[in-house]
Amino acid sequence: MAAAGTQEGYLVTEKLVKRFDEAVAVDEVSLSIGKGEIFALLGSSGCGKSTLLRMLAGFETPTKGRILLGGQDVANMPPYERPVNMMFQSYALFPHLNIWENVAFGLKREGLPKDEVARRTDEMLALVQLTPYAKRKPHQLSGGQQQRVALARSLAKKPKLLLLDEPLGALDKKLREQTQFELVNIIEKVGVTVVMVTHDQEEAMTMASRIAVMSKGRVLQVGTPQQIYEYPGNRFVADFIGNVNLFDGKLTLDEPDRCAVGTAIGEVHVGHGISGTLDMPVAVAVRPEKIEIAKERPSHIDHNLFAGRVKEIGYFGSYNNYIVVTPQGTKVKITEPNGSRHELLDITWEDDVFFWWDDLDAVVLRD
Repeated sequence: MAAAGTQEGYLVTEKLVKRFDEAVAVDEVSLSIGKGEIFALLGSSGCGKSTLLRMLAGFETPTKGRILLGGQDVANMPPYERPVNMMFQSYALFPHLNIWENVAFGLKREGLPKDEVARRTDEMLALVQLTPYAKRKPHQLSGGQQQRVALARSLAKKPKLLLLDEPLGALDKKLREQTQFELVNIIEKVGVTVVMVTHDQEEAMTMASRIAVMSKGRVLQVGTPQQIYEYPGNRFVADFIGNVNLFDGKLTLDEPDRCAVGTAIGEVHVGHGISGTLDMPVAVAVRPEKIEIAKERPSHIDHNLFAGRVKEIGYFGSYNNYIVVTPQGTKVKITEPNGSRHELLDITWEDDVFFWWDDLDAVVLRD
């Protein structure tokens, strides 16, 4: 995860709206992003994140609202006048130019002196560790190397704001994981402010200092990856980020430091209050990896302890997924790590099991 920005409000959107005829693509989005921060817009296709990015770039004009960059309103400024650069998923490298020429292209267009173009191009290639490949054409590089060329070209003009549109989407899974850290290290060395769009949760959580989760044109929650994952603000965020068990029920107890919810599987105790009203409908969210499972009833657990039968088992190498069905018919997903190659997994299909979790590992959601 990237370090947080150092100056609040370096990039600010104020009630930003974009309509296409009657359709609202971006609906009153207000964000404050720090200088030097890597900020991710995360959401499924059609949620408005790409439209928001295009407004920041100047490719779309807001229907209403303001975009402030370093205190200057750039909402109606054309793209070529903004101190902003955008890196596309396709990288958009010129196939007939070598790598050095690709990186130098924008600098030459600006009319910089030859020695300044050469100095800055060499500096960028060294930054992305591609100096030995300067004379190669794009098709002679791997996908990860092409991605770093596109980044070098984007950073060469020293933008105040760098926009990344699905920056690693063209790479395979293993290369994507490796490149995430490389990309963050390069960006942090330069100190540029970054807004990235992605639908990949892992990518956002690995690279970004903060994440805005979007749905239907609106920002539903903004926070660090840990805040978004551990303390989702609503059902959509809880369900969209990672895996989660959601138990619907009604509030039966509500105190400042704890509450309880009556659900189909029984009463669930939670280690925080919600200042709600008794009998109000709520949901309890519990991540699968927070749940313990065993064939024997644990003697030290006196609440949040339930029984069920194992219906599915998925082996994923480093962990197992269990689907346990309670007597009431509720399906519960449980993830257990495989700590040892020779570990004896004594739980199998159709076994009767007990499962439980700590009060502090559950979150109550109002909507």
